Amino acid sequence: MIDSMNRRDLFRVGASGAAATALQAQHQHPVSPTSTRQANDAAWAPAVFDRHQNETVIALTECIIPQTDTPGAKAANVNRYMDLFLRDGEAQRRQQFLEGLSWIDGYCIRRAQAPFVRLPESTQVEMLQALDVGGDPTLETGHAFFRMLKTMTASIYYATEIGFQELNKGGRVPTGFGCDGKNNA
Repeated sequence: MIDSMNRRDLFRVGASGAAATALQAQHQHPVSPTSTRQANDAAWAPAVFDRHQNETVIALTECIIPQTDTPGAKAANVNRYMDLFLRDGEAQRRQQFLEGLSWIDGYCIRRAQAPFVRLPESTQVEMLQALDVGGDPTLETGHAFFRMLKTMTASIYYATEIGFQELNKGGRVPTGFGCDGKNNA
């Protein structure tokens, strides 16, 4: 089994990058009380992803931010937020994302004879490492998609309460999550 801490480091945005990403997330992917309620609803069903795509997004995002001594992307419902943002976002971005998911599965089938979610964890990480590095013109579509996916994953994760708590380890940022309503101008 791959050491989750090393894997988290592998695809790390970086502590300062995570903080910047979290602040930027308010503008790109606002995790609002409404989206939080929708994402955490027990009756939630994807609006954009089909079942296989949703499973793939869960596996991909958990490879990027795995559970370690703290919850990972799966526990933070990153896949659900992605589905909500893609549902409510630009059609072009939604199409680009879905094409990227399809590309990942095609790549994995060509290389390892199985879609991403059916590969062993070590093979999943190996595939993503190749896409993360970039430079191979035959993988440029996958590299661009993986960069977009990493940015979205970090933006969403660190804008959730779970991600905020992870970001705040050691008192790096204010201890409150969201607006408490007391200091509104």
